[in-house]
Amino acid sequence: MLGLVLAGGLARRMGGGDKARLRVGGQTILERVLERLAAQCATIVINANGNPARFADTELPVIPDTVSGFVGPLAGILAGLEWAAKHAPGVSDVVSVPGDCPFLPSDLVTRLATARRAAGVPLACAQSGEWRHPVIGLWPVTLQPDLRKALVERGLRKVEMFTQPYGIALASWPTTPVDPFFNVNTPEDASEANRMAAASETATA
Repeated sequence: MLGLVLAGGLARRMGGGDKARLRVGGQTILERVLERLAAQCATIVINANGNPARFADTELPVIPDTVSGFVGPLAGILAGLEWAAKHAPGVSDVVSVPGDCPFLPSDLVTRLATARRAAGVPLACAQSGEWRHPVIGLWPVTLQPDLRKALVERGLRKVEMFTQPYGIALASWPTTPVDPFFNVNTPEDASEANRMAAASETATA
């Protein structure tokens, strides 16, 4: 399993910069994401545009979008699938997560794979409460030609529009005591994430 951290967004609602470098509960969000994925994936790569040196401290491969124009998370997923096909031929699946989710579950990969297998479909994504999280998903590497065609030739941008024809299983998590897929998009979200982290640490102390 290859872990793909999607950190290629423009963070407009945060005023720019790398949201993954914001600190939540004493760690950066990226540190928290990598910590959770490291126990579930054999290899991890970061999808990010711009200067890759800003992630040099992670000692992980940093791959840019292979479709120009900042066209959204599907471009980052395609970059991950193409990287896996070229550099990790033994990897059959990629699990994608955004770089702004500080509370990812430790059983993410297992439950996505179980849901996909039970449904007999090629794709799976996460759900918490009533909300689907289409960029948190399991992707077969073999889908890369179809995804490139959808992005380049059809101009498709929405994750769910791409996945719908293939069939996608849902793996569900509760939203209490913490929504595991809470994502930080605004300064207010960052404050809330720190409050949630503090409350969680107090509850488990």
